[in-house]
Amino acid sequence: MNKIKVVDLVQIAIVAALYVVVTVVLGPFGSGAIQFRLSELFNFLAFYNKKYIWSVTIGCVISNYISSGIVDVVVGSLSTLIFVTLGVYLFEKYMSQDVLGGLTTRAFIYFSLFFSFTMFTIAAELSVLFGLPFFLTWLTTGVGELISLLIGSVIIYQLSKRIDLTK
Repeated sequence: MNKIKVVDLVQIAIVAALYVVVTVVLGPFGSGAIQFRLSELFNFLAFYNKKYIWSVTIGCVISNYISSGIVDVVVGSLSTLIFVTLGVYLFEKYMSQDVLGGLTTRAFIYFSLFFSFTMFTIAAELSVLFGLPFFLTWLTTGVGELISLLIGSVIIYQLSKRIDLTK
């Protein structure tokens, strides 16, 4: 049985806080029908170490509470927990293909496309709450997510060359 160490809790908290800070700094760009949530870049950390699934989820809970309210805390955060976890397990096979121990370009691209597709949950939420057209909202949130993740993948990949993200 793996024990959670204090250093793990601190790292989880730091990444969750960074998620919130990046989301808050970008303000209204991170929520709504057209969203660019650059803090989604932290999703990729879960490939390096699964403990970061909790970081992203906690950061998402806090960010959603600040920006959108309790419904998004439940829908958006649960969506994040489920789909980051699922994405990591679906695409982790690409981790071992990079000689340097980092993610391959394919893993970044597949995960970005997968996670952009999952924005149907947010589109459904916005459609029910605000009467926004579902398919158009799915398209706009999905494209925003894809752009955020592709930019984020470059940042995390470069960071992984300098810092051991597996610890």
